[in-house]
Amino acid sequence: MRALVTGGGGFLGGAVVDALLDRGDDVASVARGDYPALRERGVTTHRGDLADPAVARAAVEGVDVVFHVAARAGISGSEAQYRRSNVDATRVLLDACRDAGVGRFVFTSTPSVVHTGGDIAGGDESLPYATHFDAPYPETKAEAERLVLAANGHGPATVALRPHLVWGPGDTQLVPRILARARSGRLRLVGDGSALIDSTYVDDAARAHLDAADRLTPGAACAGRAYFVTSGDPRPVRELINGIVVAGGLAPVHATVPLPVALAAGAAVETVWRLLERLPVPVGVGEPPMTRFLARQLATAHWFDITAARRDLGYVPRVPLDEGFARLAASLETTPASP
Repeated sequence: MRALVTGGGGFLGGAVVDALLDRGDDVASVARGDYPALRERGVTTHRGDLADPAVARAAVEGVDVVFHVAARAGISGSEAQYRRSNVDATRVLLDACRDAGVGRFVFTSTPSVVHTGGDIAGGDESLPYATHFDAPYPETKAEAERLVLAANGHGPATVALRPHLVWGPGDTQLVPRILARARSGRLRLVGDGSALIDSTYVDDAARAHLDAADRLTPGAACAGRAYFVTSGDPRPVRELINGIVVAGGLAPVHATVPLPVALAAGAAVETVWRLLERLPVPVGVGEPPMTRFLARQLATAHWFDITAARRDLGYVPRVPLDEGFARLAASLETTPASP
């Protein structure tokens, strides 16, 4: 199989590349940055902005299946930046796949497309899209997912995966931020930390993408549908956060902040960050320490029923959470400290 992975130099994209290479598939990747390590492993690399039709056309040439993993994630940046990376790039890539005759398109989405700010306990794919979003990331991912599912049958067969809180060795988002705040003494649990959430170890998230591609054909049960993907083991948010903290060699965190206080702080921080981002000279503020979206994510239950993924994709979680924490700890022991 000739596969293209967008964002193949990233955390989840790289895990998808590894899983494909391990089973002998021919792999190409397209990303904004340059990743020599991919070329050293025999991956054909393309560099450019996927919202550019010329870049998309070159990347999909001769490809059987596209894994569209690349996205602008996080909680900072303008709506226009998220829209270009998440919506425009997806539309352009779908058009390129249709014109090139690509047969399958696996899209990496997110459960936050259905999160309305309240608890979700055992939610399944019958949940509707949220009608209001506190951040541009879930809003633009919801729009992109709709584009992907609507394209099914008008070009490649399509499927969307919604892996929840992907983490593990090599993570560049969740794990380093939790550890950085824990080291600085600024990490707090929002609420009492008892809300149940589930997550997805990175190897399981990558395997789900291959499972989806292998089952995806025109008219297949999964064609034109979205699926929640998790490790199938909801835990209190304090347990997940402290599992990562302890894996980093730090003491568990017990300090809490009430949700109303976190929401007020998030609203204030969002206002300041918007003002800073409008300055004529960038000031390099980075990610905001708190937003309303993040506060609600940390204080509400959100775990999902993966029955449909098991049934239609043949997906089975392979790495138990406690084993994942042990693997993370081992990887952090061998990672040189930053200067």
